[in-house]
Amino acid sequence: MDNFQSHTRKHHLKHKKRLTQEQVRLLETSFNLNTKLDPERKSHLAQELGLPSTRVAIWYQNRRARNKNQNLEVDHKALKLKLENVMEDNARLQDEVRRLKHELKKVQEIFGTFNSSLSSSCDDVGSSHLLNGSKHHLEKELYASMVADGVPFGSSDGYDFFASSIS
Repeated sequence: MDNFQSHTRKHHLKHKKRLTQEQVRLLETSFNLNTKLDPERKSHLAQELGLPSTRVAIWYQNRRARNKNQNLEVDHKALKLKLENVMEDNARLQDEVRRLKHELKKVQEIFGTFNSSLSSSCDDVGSSHLLNGSKHHLEKELYASMVADGVPFGSSDGYDFFASSIS
């Protein structure tokens, strides 16, 4: 390509006419009916709009690309929102696991103390009378040791784990 042709092409591109609002409206309406452009429809639209058929085809191609990008953005936002929700749930569940592990450790410590005191008491008495006769009393003591600030152990949500077993 010589210098004259290059200059003419640049000059032609600078003065490329934009589509009118009416042309865009008609193209959008046609695109909404069918995103693919068959040759007959392309010729008809080009003639109706007073544009070359290649310009109509390129407009359709660009519009499909814009449509695809918009759909990708919508999908991305939806996935991002789902990810944020899952991450919040994960953090909440991790906090719950930490809380439950702490409560389990507390119960294990209490049962360790309970078992060792029970064992030494039985040895002192020499019978299992303590196990049978004072079982209810020991359960109440165990429960009382798990109550903190007037809130039953494990009842941050208001549920009392031991309500049915201790009366």
